[in-house]
Amino acid sequence: MDDEPAIADLLRRVLEAEGHDVAIATDGEVALDQVAEHRPDLVVLDLDMPRMGGFEVCRRLKTDPGTRLLPVLVLTGTGAADARVRAWDLGADEFLTKPFPNVEVAARCRSLLRQKELVDALDSAESVMFALARAIEAKSPFTQGHSDRVARYAHALAKRLGLGACEVDTLRRGAAIHDIGKISTPDAVLDKPGRLTPDEYELIKRHPADGARIVEPLRSARDLIPLIRWHHERVDGKGYPDGLAGSQLPLIVRVLAVADVYDALASDRPYRVAMPHARCREVMVADAAGGGLDPELVRTFFEAVTQPE
Repeated sequence: MDDEPAIADLLRRVLEAEGHDVAIATDGEVALDQVAEHRPDLVVLDLDMPRMGGFEVCRRLKTDPGTRLLPVLVLTGTGAADARVRAWDLGADEFLTKPFPNVEVAARCRSLLRQKELVDALDSAESVMFALARAIEAKSPFTQGHSDRVARYAHALAKRLGLGACEVDTLRRGAAIHDIGKISTPDAVLDKPGRLTPDEYELIKRHPADGARIVEPLRSARDLIPLIRWHHERVDGKGYPDGLAGSQLPLIVRVLAVADVYDALASDRPYRVAMPHARCREVMVADAAGGGLDPELVRTFFEAVTQPE
């Protein structure tokens, strides 16, 4: 991404000699369009570009959940130290100033592309985990689609609260696999039409900790562990598995808990039919008053979700 044709052509030749396919953009807006169209593995970005500068392009790439892990090499004639610091603050992965040795550009690109391969491998492992979570849900008509709905409700509440893009993305991913620990729960217990025995309830209560253990080895999903492990904790400290209370529970965990409870109430279960939206609100307001859910989040949730999906 460079508005100087000679520089852009030189970079194209250097990178094509390394075996890469190269697309060129001459201004910031076109650059973002090219990223959306080509889904590149690496961006080489000039800072001084027309219409939209490189700083803004970098900011948008690094705050968009779909491109935040895309490596960005800033290559510019602006050599000031504050420009370098600003680029790094925005998430740039490397910074070189013009004039540049071709061999150094090629070497920096090779390094960033190796990092991208590692990230892609972690993403693949995470995708397998998400597929497993969906397969677990699909075994029962009472849980099928639960995590997708919880993710939508959590997203609606998070946006209403003004949470940042990274927190919203963590919520989305965490909601998708928050019940993965149920793989260890017998189907006969999950689908039981009547009241659970104390022993059966203890089996159900194991799934948050089991889920956290399943996810723990996957480094790319470490930020999801609190959502998986603590989504059945209560504000009054009487939840499970750790008995955390109040401010010990991160905000995004409390958001997920509200969305999870709403969908559980608004959906058919083996032991009862789905509750109407108004009745869900009554139950959740009472639960919050009794110390189960965050009262402010329950209030805000029903401002954001005014009718069942």
